[in-house]
Amino acid sequence: MSKKMTIDGNTAAAHVAYAMSEVAAIYPITPSSPMAENCDEWATAGRKNIFGQVLKLAEMQSEAGAAGAVHGSLMAGALTTTFTASQGLLLMIPNMYKIAGELTPCVFHVSARALAYHALNIFGDHSDVMACRQTGFAMLCSNSVQEVMDLALVSHLATLKAKVPFIHFFDGFRTSHEVSKIEVIDYLDIKDTVDKKYMPYIDEFRKRSLNPEHPVQKGTAQNPDIYFQNREACNSYYNAVPQIVEEAMEDVKAITGREYKPYQYYGANDAESIIVTMGSGADAVSETVDYLNARGGKYGVLKVRLYRPFSAKMFADAIPASVKRIAVLDRVKESGSAGEPLYLDVITSLHETNRKDIVVTGGRYGLGSKEFTPSMVNAIYKNMESKDAKNHFTVGIVDDVTGTSIDVTETIDASAKGAISCKFYGLGSDGTVGSNKNSIKIIGDYTEKYAQAYFAYDSKKSGGITVSHLRFGDTPIRSSYLIDQADFVACHNPSYVVKYDMISDLKDGGIFLLNSPWSLAEMEKQLPASMKNMIAKKHIKFYNIDAIKVVTEIGLGNRISTTMQACFFKLANVIDYAEADKHMKEFVVKSFSKKGEKIVNMNFAAIDNAIANIQEVNYPESWATATDGAVTKPVTKDAYFTNIIAPILAQEGQKLPVSAFMD
Repeated sequence: MSKKMTIDGNTAAAHVAYAMSEVAAIYPITPSSPMAENCDEWATAGRKNIFGQVLKLAEMQSEAGAAGAVHGSLMAGALTTTFTASQGLLLMIPNMYKIAGELTPCVFHVSARALAYHALNIFGDHSDVMACRQTGFAMLCSNSVQEVMDLALVSHLATLKAKVPFIHFFDGFRTSHEVSKIEVIDYLDIKDTVDKKYMPYIDEFRKRSLNPEHPVQKGTAQNPDIYFQNREACNSYYNAVPQIVEEAMEDVKAITGREYKPYQYYGANDAESIIVTMGSGADAVSETVDYLNARGGKYGVLKVRLYRPFSAKMFADAIPASVKRIAVLDRVKESGSAGEPLYLDVITSLHETNRKDIVVTGGRYGLGSKEFTPSMVNAIYKNMESKDAKNHFTVGIVDDVTGTSIDVTETIDASAKGAISCKFYGLGSDGTVGSNKNSIKIIGDYTEKYAQAYFAYDSKKSGGITVSHLRFGDTPIRSSYLIDQADFVACHNPSYVVKYDMISDLKDGGIFLLNSPWSLAEMEKQLPASMKNMIAKKHIKFYNIDAIKVVTEIGLGNRISTTMQACFFKLANVIDYAEADKHMKEFVVKSFSKKGEKIVNMNFAAIDNAIANIQEVNYPESWATATDGAVTKPVTKDAYFTNIIAPILAQEGQKLPVSAFMD
């Protein structure tokens, strides 16, 4: 039986890959590394896969070496997997052609990531996987942490029957590192399904391995007389893949009760305008569809899960007959092409299935993990319904050079009713992220509530700003974007008050918790006028704690994360504080017991003393119109710093237009 756990997307993929594999050849690359790290940890602990074996891991010296090792292991008849992303995936392409050309079942799990074009970007989009669509690998996309768990299994089952290798991909960071409460598939259920239906395909795979007892011919050189025919000989295998994937989805549904389709429609049955997309953005679109339809709209979203081989018939059959307009969203830019990959596939599929009456527009979104919100989704629907709908558009940026961008004129909150949204501003390696991960596990694992956490930080991580985004609710959370309307905001570093705008995202009447040594009188000078204005105008419930003083008196130095965690549970009121107190102390024992009873007791005191030291700041009404306060002194008058670097440092880089980067 499945059980609910609070884990991230990488762990979800690794859970299934470990179950279904005998060998993993690996080389680490962000953000896929935790998949291999999890498997290594489990193997070291002696965890058994469904075949009763401990997974054998081989760490190579490059991604190309890992792909070669995968190929060799497969040829020897071992069920083999790997985990990669970005340039690492590109280095595997030569071997991928061979693995696919030889019709060898396997799964590559990819946390899809941007490629280094003009600059390195370690965050998510579909540039890497789209560079592999010509290799002959089938490609299956997961939209959420739960889907990663489920479709990872679909991939491993389908490849066995199809003999076509699979890329199972999901959005780097946004899904790979999102922590969410999901149902974990039990290994006994996987084994039962494999034993009943898929063992004959595993036996076939082993019989085709390189073995002197039953020799087979592979890897020949062919001349013009027969090469073409051999390339076409695989057609029937690829033609069968969509149906095999659908069957595997039914097999997984029999285990989990969750239904998936290669092309799955969600929304109004009589929708006239729909969006076609894949990846984490699909959940943001689904949320927006519910929001708009509840207000009289007729909208929908068609989620593409099976991207290769693309089934024109299945795709067209999933589109309601009422649809007049489609906007296709691609999370990749292919310079010089007639259109982005998914857009071209949709155009071709509609043409071949006689749905030429549908007006199609295409757009780009979310490159390098650029935000994609319900407000942007709403703008896309508005664009496709306008008389001069913009094609080949961009959303989420301001393109004031070539004019591709569409305007986002309305801000909407499409999140589930009753959900609580919380943001935490910390410093890389100060413990904020770790304590928030514990908070998510406490609420996710010990209560009936659903929980989601995403941690935004820059590439250097340690020493840089971290912003933790935590959501809690009574229904599954589909908000695959950063919190822009928060119920609770905590600032763990007092220097941030003059560096970042932390109040704009707070809802009216929301809670702001500040860690600082300041009295109300001192805050008059230490807080910027703009911050005071917003606190008063939004009727913010403002609390302060001198957390450094609390932990210093205990003897914990400057480690304030446990103290701030206790303040969060007390003020945010997500769960009863007595219950939170109990579980926080359980996590303290789990985390610090190896360091001795003294350290454990210090952290207990940090929790207990936190509550006694929270002070509500009763600010005056005059803050609403205050004009005095702390002012950030300019570092330099250099135009490049002022116009480019300063906004980026202030976490306002997303507002810079395309023209800012033309020089």
